[in-house]
Amino acid sequence: MYHQIDLPAPRGTSFRSLTVHPRNFKRQMYWMHRFGYRGLSMRDLMPYLKGERSGKVFGITFDDGYRNVYQHALPVLTELGFTSTNYLVANQFGGGNFWDSQNNVPFSPLMSQSEARAWIQAGQEVGSHTLDHVHLPELSFEEARYQISHSRRVLSDALQEEVTAFCYPYGQLTTQHADIVFEAGYQNATTTQRGLANSDDSPFLLPRVGVWRSTPILRFFQKCFTRYEDRRRG
Repeated sequence: MYHQIDLPAPRGTSFRSLTVHPRNFKRQMYWMHRFGYRGLSMRDLMPYLKGERSGKVFGITFDDGYRNVYQHALPVLTELGFTSTNYLVANQFGGGNFWDSQNNVPFSPLMSQSEARAWIQAGQEVGSHTLDHVHLPELSFEEARYQISHSRRVLSDALQEEVTAFCYPYGQLTTQHADIVFEAGYQNATTTQRGLANSDDSPFLLPRVGVWRSTPILRFFQKCFTRYEDRRRG
């Protein structure tokens, strides 16, 4: 689970840890490649999670659809032949992380519609992160369903691509929201629950390994290679 791939903001900035330096991202991906692993989007990963295929693979996801991911991560992924899923906020093509403004997080632009299309054309996947990056548990049932289901239609229409992956903003959800995701036609959904996904997990409640600015390379390996990592840890 990544967010931004860019130069980290100055010390003292809120949520600075969510920005991974491009150099560190490249190092992480290159080492996984050297170890014989292939990075996959959620769409490509699902057959492995279902037990239909086997191999040395790992999923790569990016939350929010930042432009710096398009700029800094895509060249690395393309060079290594990796795919990944970028969860876009459907109403924010060419916009920014407005949801972070109240937390003293610097503005960061999001991918435009043309960049999102180029992302797909490069073999990457786009998933949904709702229409407006909302706190789903704070919404009524109908509002939550609209944010989840309509965002899929907006993204599919704008990008002329079927959208099958969903990510819960802030990692906030109830079992009711997971049911809505299923009913909306998605095939999988990721959370911020910490840990490695396996075939025992619901495809609509998949945990992830968070990678932060301060994650050293040895800790990165530990997160990726400890099969049954304690999900209470980062």
